[in-house]
Amino acid sequence: MTPLSHGMVLAAGLGLRMRPLTRDTAKPLLPLNGRSLLDHALDRLGEAGVREAVVNAHWHADKVAAAVAARDGAAPRIHLQREDELLETGGGVSRALSRLGPAPFAVANGDSMWLDGPTPALSRLAAAFDPARMDGLLLLVRSAQVEGEVGTGDFLLDPLGRLRRPKEREVAPYIFAGVQVLTPALFAHAPAAGAFSLNRLYDRAIAAGRLYALVHDGVWFHLSTPPDLERAEAAMQAGLAKALF
Repeated sequence: MTPLSHGMVLAAGLGLRMRPLTRDTAKPLLPLNGRSLLDHALDRLGEAGVREAVVNAHWHADKVAAAVAARDGAAPRIHLQREDELLETGGGVSRALSRLGPAPFAVANGDSMWLDGPTPALSRLAAAFDPARMDGLLLLVRSAQVEGEVGTGDFLLDPLGRLRRPKEREVAPYIFAGVQVLTPALFAHAPAAGAFSLNRLYDRAIAAGRLYALVHDGVWFHLSTPPDLERAEAAMQAGLAKALF
């Protein structure tokens, strides 16, 4: 078991595919079932025992800052990381490393919306994370269970849970759910500053056999476009009958 005391929510992106809803606000501030996507993600971190969290902000950063302040002391305690330039996923987490501590930490995309199965997803990730073997442990969902455009998938899994990328013309059965546990060791050879994608670090970890994954056993919503958000809201309002069954 790897206790998760620190975490991060990535909330700096432009949310271009969610336009026009994101013209005047950040995508993580869009509401779903009465709360913002950002609040849903932070609530999950708090429930998993995360005490300190970083939220990065770029697009409509003042509105993200106001949303964070409005949580009024709810766990976790939040440090807002304003980014004058987009740093992408890897650059954003890399800049926050000094606040995330030396132990493995959780990272959730600001537009990730998931409902837990029998065991909370972050608890499952924490229980399975082994720093001796892993630099990262990602939460995946089965492509076949996702409504919306998911392309040819993101990853394949071997019997031990190690990840690999699909080969040319190969369809991958899993997509990344935007939730993960990472260790600072993943960033050992990362760029010192500037924008870069976590995918660069994933590929290095895959080559070393140190990137693993778990398959989510609950509900996950693909939230890329306005129709995706409408479908998710309808499923939540309907008691999740469609999403679950």
